Amino acid sequence: MSGLKILVPVKRVLDYALKPRIKSNKIDLTGQKQSLNPFDEIAIEEAVRLRDRHTKKTSPAAIASITAISLGPAKAADSLRTALAMGADNAIHILTAEDVDLEPLSVAKVLAHIVKEEGSNVVLCGKQTISDDSAQTGPMLAGLLGWAQVTQIAAVKFVDGETAEVTREVDGGNETLKAKVPMVLTTDLRLNEPRYATLPNIMKAKKKPLKKTNLADLGLELAPRMRNVKVEEPPPRKGGVKVEDVDGMIAKLKELGAL
Repeated sequence: MSGLKILVPVKRVLDYALKPRIKSNKIDLTGQKQSLNPFDEIAIEEAVRLRDRHTKKTSPAAIASITAISLGPAKAADSLRTALAMGADNAIHILTAEDVDLEPLSVAKVLAHIVKEEGSNVVLCGKQTISDDSAQTGPMLAGLLGWAQVTQIAAVKFVDGETAEVTREVDGGNETLKAKVPMVLTTDLRLNEPRYATLPNIMKAKKKPLKKTNLADLGLELAPRMRNVKVEEPPPRKGGVKVEDVDGMIAKLKELGAL
């Protein structure tokens, strides 16, 4: 194998520090700050770290390229530029209309098409986006491609150009697996701490290749299969109650039906 070609899907979402606003039965993004999805930021960081650890001179698992890809309107290019500034080699922007919100299966179909077109053999993506928290795109992509998949990874190390040793988070602890290339890996929050894009790297990112393609030109069947019934804020939480002692706490828990 000449090297690992890593594809990293990224998404521009409402900034994690902001509270979502609901309008017309959907999240209102008007005038709201948007940024790179935190899980995708971790995926980009890990791809760059893998390249640093597996150089062509010292490792049989050399990283041939890191390609960031995003589906979205023109402003989604901002997230791709961030990925390039963090260390991705090139980027692909699949342009959609401003009001298009693709379902996970549709995104997986597009990614499967690009994987075959680009010859990628590793997809490293966030386990979920904070915009819908579905955590479905990675597994669906692996299913469409017929590839190995490991989700919610907490550590990854390529033993050689064909095999990775991956630790993933499970209920009650971690488990370590070996997976064969080609594979889909989805990242969890504890995998790493992403670097800041420095000003020199932001300037360099402007010169890196960013290929643009219209979604309609891919010729894929992406008809929606789900209908959004209702979007609403959770009910406000009630204030807590102070108790004098343990007996008072137990009595209150019994009153609430918790005991």
